[in-house]
Amino acid sequence: MKRIVIGTLAVGALAASALVQAAPGDRLRARLAERGGASAAPQAPGKQTFAYGKDPLQVMDYWPAQGARRPAPLIVFVHGGGWKRGTKDNAGGNWKAPHYTGEGYAYAAINYRLVPGASVEDEAADVAASLRYLIGHAAALGIDPARIVMMGHSAGAHLVALVGTDERYLRGAGLSFANVQGVIPIDGAAYDVAKQIADGGQFMHDTYIEAFGTDPARQHALSPTLQAAAPNAPAFLLIHVQRKDGVAQNIALESALKAGGTKVARQSFPGEGLRGHAEINRSLGDPSFAATPVVDSWLKQVFGQ
Repeated sequence: MKRIVIGTLAVGALAASALVQAAPGDRLRARLAERGGASAAPQAPGKQTFAYGKDPLQVMDYWPAQGARRPAPLIVFVHGGGWKRGTKDNAGGNWKAPHYTGEGYAYAAINYRLVPGASVEDEAADVAASLRYLIGHAAALGIDPARIVMMGHSAGAHLVALVGTDERYLRGAGLSFANVQGVIPIDGAAYDVAKQIADGGQFMHDTYIEAFGTDPARQHALSPTLQAAAPNAPAFLLIHVQRKDGVAQNIALESALKAGGTKVARQSFPGEGLRGHAEINRSLGDPSFAATPVVDSWLKQVFGQ
């Protein structure tokens, strides 16, 4: 098992530590509220960093389940960033690792190759390759390889939805839908790429074109909604805020999954624009955040706990 040792703390973690020391009590809570609450999250113990491929971006952080006495279910998180930016360190939020490991799940957050140096197809392949690595090292990591859920935000939501509806990415890694119990896309868009580009106006237009190109056949192939005919991963939970394009894309994906016979739940939450888009990701796992108990309940059902 190849391990990468990181010798410096993330800037965000240092900032959070300084904030805790400098502003106790009500003043701290007020400042944390302004930042979406993410800095208040506790630290999850036991983090390790592994390479799952040869490219420098093919790395992941892994946290074991806290207090696990048997192989633990696994959540794999895929960050957003318009398919061309973002990392596991700055686009995942601080609550997920401590919350989910505290719930008895192992948790991994991956990096993947980025546009324009790689394609969206490469990124989906990286998601599958990270699963292959984790399954291949399940015994050493204390993971139950039969209980895995993929979770992603924004572009990462698109990627996990794509891997969960188009089995060729998993097959390319020697896996299948049988290796994934569920998928949680968080406030994603571009589930139907051509419709996203047509309805979205100029906002993000260049980003979508850079990621998906202009070939209708390629846009179709990279659209989870248009790949949702059976078979798919067994279960989906779609969560989103009140962005007009995002709501429409989630409703359409839900309908397509249902038509394909896939078990799917969808839940919307308050939040507008980019602020809401960031907040649902940043605060997921915070026990006081509305989406957290919804996801917790769904995970317990999927994992049979």
